[in-house]
Amino acid sequence: VQLVESGGGSVQAGESLRLSCAASGIVISFVAMGWYRQAPGKQRELVASITAGASTNYVDFVKGRFTISRDNARNTVCLQMNSLKTEDTAVYYCNTIPPRTHWGQGTLVTVSS
Repeated sequence: VQLVESGGGSVQAGESLRLSCAASGIVISFVAMGWYRQAPGKQRELVASITAGASTNYVDFVKGRFTISRDNARNTVCLQMNSLKTEDTAVYYCNTIPPRTHWGQGTLVTVSS
């Protein structure tokens, strides 16, 4: 299984980014997938998830700002992040739920004020 994240970058507070996770070795429409993030000095945490049935869930601090989606044809999971805040600065990863042992390299999101 390989998960490759992309789309991160440096933005100003209030701007948007769209992250993508290309999966191989796994059919994402058959499993629950999530976007996780790890901020400097903090534990990795799950911020958004999508089930095999396409139900989505978010942690409170991203609700209304982040949207997780899935492109089954491309076997890709995306995270649309709007109204970014400085506290959203982190390395973002995708993985299954529960997560597999091996993680991708992640994609860095830096939000400045």
